[in-house]
Amino acid sequence: MEGAEEELERRSKFLNSLIQKKKANEEQEQKECLNVRVGASDMPLAHQNRAFRCARDSLDSMPKLDTMSLALSLKKEFDSFYGPAWHCIVGTSFGSYVTHSLGGFLYFSIDKVYILLFKTAVEPLGQ
Repeated sequence: MEGAEEELERRSKFLNSLIQKKKANEEQEQKECLNVRVGASDMPLAHQNRAFRCARDSLDSMPKLDTMSLALSLKKEFDSFYGPAWHCIVGTSFGSYVTHSLGGFLYFSIDKVYILLFKTAVEPLGQ
């Protein structure tokens, strides 16, 4: 019986590795389709994909690049879905050094536009 359990465990690990590889390939294909390159991130993949899709949709709806509108669109999207205190910087050239909440940082480019999206902690005002 012990051999059967080991074989089942081995097969389970093998199938899990195939699933992980397939997910990784699908995510890479989606990034290539959206023309996204991630510079740095500690954000969950689901959040990253929401940012990529929102940025792509916003850019596609603009006749020419409007960095303020794109930044506002991403900030509003993330504030409404993931709570307040999201910040967004958009441009073709900028420098930054920010402090962010754990799991709330994404720096990426889409086409030739660079986007920094990050979350900060919100402290309630003292009474």
